[in-house]
Amino acid sequence: MSSRLASASQNLLRAARPSPRMCARRSLASTSILRAEPTPAAASSSPPPPPANLSPKLSAIVDQISQLTLLEAADLVDALKSRLNIVDVALPAASAAPAAAAPAAGAAAEEPAAPKEKTVFNVNLTKIDAAQKAKAIREVKALMPGMNLVEAKKFVESLPKTLKEGATKDEAEKLQALFKGIGAEVALD
Repeated sequence: MSSRLASASQNLLRAARPSPRMCARRSLASTSILRAEPTPAAASSSPPPPPANLSPKLSAIVDQISQLTLLEAADLVDALKSRLNIVDVALPAASAAPAAAAPAAGAAAEEPAAPKEKTVFNVNLTKIDAAQKAKAIREVKALMPGMNLVEAKKFVESLPKTLKEGATKDEAEKLQALFKGIGAEVALD
């Protein structure tokens, strides 16, 4: 009987003492930030009216957009970007960059637009002299460390192939000179 009484009293103590999980739920449910209900100040205030010089058509659109949820607004932005062919542009991270870009933009407007010099190249191996095939295989194997001799041979025999993508101008010119020296034709794209 005393053991039943002890277990019953322990059960009552456990039931009376809230678990940490329940405490967290109660505290989260009672905070106004995490609830979907508006706070009293937000419920009583109405959104500011649109500017007076706005056309009725635009005013109606602004009213409709202001009633969208965040997810619906994000979908609207994506739909407008795709419909209007708007490309995302990376913004400069430093705050001093816009100030420095303003004088540069003014100087660029004064000068006529000069064609940009290409800085990134793809090096394509197009043709190899049959007598110099062994040298070309060795150079390809040395250039691409993940290739073994058999893979390098297959690479050289199945021309035209891209040797290196995204090479700088200096790297591309060095590779072009190297392969021209062993009797191969290299094209830079």
